[in-house]
Amino acid sequence: MKIDVLMATYNGEKYLREQMDSILEQSFGDFRLLVSDDGSTDGTREILNEYVGKDSRVVVFLQNKNLGSTKNFEFLMRKVESECFMFSDQDDVWQKNKLQKSIDKMKEEDCDLVYSDLEVVSEDLDMLHKSYWKLKGFEKKVKRYNHFESLYLNNYVTGSTMLVKSKWLEKILPLPDKSKFILHDYWTALVVSKFGKMAYVDEPLLKYRQHLDNRIGSKRKSDEMRDFKQMRDLFLEVKLDHFKTFLKRQDVFEEENLERLNKVCFQYFEALKKVKKGSFKNSRLFWRLYKYETLGYVFQNYLILHWPVLAKPLFSVKKGLKN
Repeated sequence: MKIDVLMATYNGEKYLREQMDSILEQSFGDFRLLVSDDGSTDGTREILNEYVGKDSRVVVFLQNKNLGSTKNFEFLMRKVESECFMFSDQDDVWQKNKLQKSIDKMKEEDCDLVYSDLEVVSEDLDMLHKSYWKLKGFEKKVKRYNHFESLYLNNYVTGSTMLVKSKWLEKILPLPDKSKFILHDYWTALVVSKFGKMAYVDEPLLKYRQHLDNRIGSKRKSDEMRDFKQMRDLFLEVKLDHFKTFLKRQDVFEEENLERLNKVCFQYFEALKKVKKGSFKNSRLFWRLYKYETLGYVFQNYLILHWPVLAKPLFSVKKGLKN
């Protein structure tokens, strides 16, 4: 099995060498490392040129204009020639056996996509959390469900951990480039899970570095908000973007029942924008969508979305305790 590892870079000089070394020193060596630099203005391109000269497996593409993360990854996905591909961030560190363990699991389970847990580390690689899944409350969804229905509302498959069979690229591409919240990894996992089979490696296979320039990071944006309305508006914006994207890309799923559900869900979150105090309306749909989430997450989201009059004082108390 040969693999194409896809790395999208942008002003990543600070951690790039460490990440590239961890990939090129993998115990499994039959891969290409395809790197697309998105118009970096720091020393990223000089570093990439160094590696091209040192290792024939490194192939670098230099973009003349900034594409943005999604389009940059799509560019790389269209360059895939191998049987499988993997995504890579520019600032993590891979365990030496990451590739081999992912390949072994794919063969063992005869599946189409493999993903793993991550170890959350500081800028200096000191461990912050042993398991990203436990930190984010993903364990139940991963180990009990691991299917399309449990991914439908929220993603729990991290792009930098994924090994994917390239035969699915025809369905995955083009990526939804108009969405602010559905990124390349979520879309890839969602499409493959709908038509194929996923499996997971129940251990961290990379160090997920947290620093000031993280594109996503392990923290939720809503956790840092001090205004309740701002937070609730963000919750609704995310879900409306989510289902609007699904409706635009219904061509991928080609299922009448799913198209109907996407429409109902979009209308449901639109209606929630008008709720000022509280409402039990459409509670059944809420429970259908959130049934794969943890109990605490379900309770919190139900109050925020359906009963803002109750959630707002609780939000104020929670922020006060943190301070």
